Amino acid sequence: MTSVAAPSRAIALTIDDRGVRVPEGTTILQACQAIGIETPTTCYLETLHPVNACRICVVEVEGSRALVPACSRVVESKMIVHTTSERVRHSRRLVLEMLGSSVDLSLASSDVKRHMREYGARPERFGLGATVSQPVKIDNALYVRDYSRCVLCYKCVEACGTDAQNTFAIGVAGRGFDARISTESDRPLPDSACVYCGNCIGVCPTGALMFASEFDMRQAGTWDESKQTVTETICPYCGVGCTLQLHVQDNAIVSVTSPIDHEVTRGHLCIKGRFGWQFVQNRPAE
Repeated sequence: MTSVAAPSRAIALTIDDRGVRVPEGTTILQACQAIGIETPTTCYLETLHPVNACRICVVEVEGSRALVPACSRVVESKMIVHTTSERVRHSRRLVLEMLGSSVDLSLASSDVKRHMREYGARPERFGLGATVSQPVKIDNALYVRDYSRCVLCYKCVEACGTDAQNTFAIGVAGRGFDARISTESDRPLPDSACVYCGNCIGVCPTGALMFASEFDMRQAGTWDESKQTVTETICPYCGVGCTLQLHVQDNAIVSVTSPIDHEVTRGHLCIKGRFGWQFVQNRPAE
C-alpha cells in the first residue's frame, strides 16, 4: 500500500488590492514573492528557519493591532494585506535607521544598501556608532569576525545549528544592548566546536564574517569586486558533487561560495570546499 499526502488547500487572500490564491501553509512573504511584490528582509533566507529578528519585512494586516512579520506569518483565508502603506514604510525606515546607527553597514550586501536608499533611511538621526563597538576577532587562519558590523540577524546561528551544519559552535549571548553573537563561554574560535565550514560567512549580510583572504586584501587596499569574475565548477574533494563559485581577481582565487538554489549544497559547503582552494595558487616560479 502506498500512502499519498493530501493535496494542499488553496487559500484566497488580498495583497495590495490584488486577489491571490496560494497553498495552505504559505507565508505572506512567499505569497508576495509569488506575485512579484518585493519585501525587504535582512534576517530571512529561504534555506533557514525564519527567526523574526529584524522586522524589516513587516506588513499591515487588516484587523491586526500590530504590524506582522511577513517571513513567518502564515496566510489565512480572506486576509487583507498592505505592504506599502505609510505605516509599513515608516516602520521599515525606522528599523533600517536604527540598524545603521548601531553598526557599520559600509560592507553590507547590495540589497541592504538599496533598501536604505529606497526607504530614505537616515541613520545619522540617532548618532552613528551609538551601540556596538568591538575589536575585530582574528584567531584563526580562515575567517575573521568583526561584530561591529553585526545586526544580530541570527543567520549564522541558524546555519551553524539544525538548519545546516548541526555544530552549534555559536549562539546569542547577553541581553538587550549586550546581546551579541558568541562562541560557548566566549572562547577563541579554535577552542570552540567550530568545524570551519564557513556556512556562517555564506549567510552573513553585513560583512561581519569574512574570508581572511578578503580581510587581508581590504586592509591592503587591493580588494576590488569590479575586477572579479565568478566561475562555477565542481568541488574536487569528494563524490558529493557540490557546486563551487570561484571568485577570481588578478588570476587568483580570493573566495569561494556556492549557489543557494543548488539542490546539493543549498549554499552550504564543508571546510574543504569553502577554504581548500589555496593549492591552486601554488604555481612554480617561472
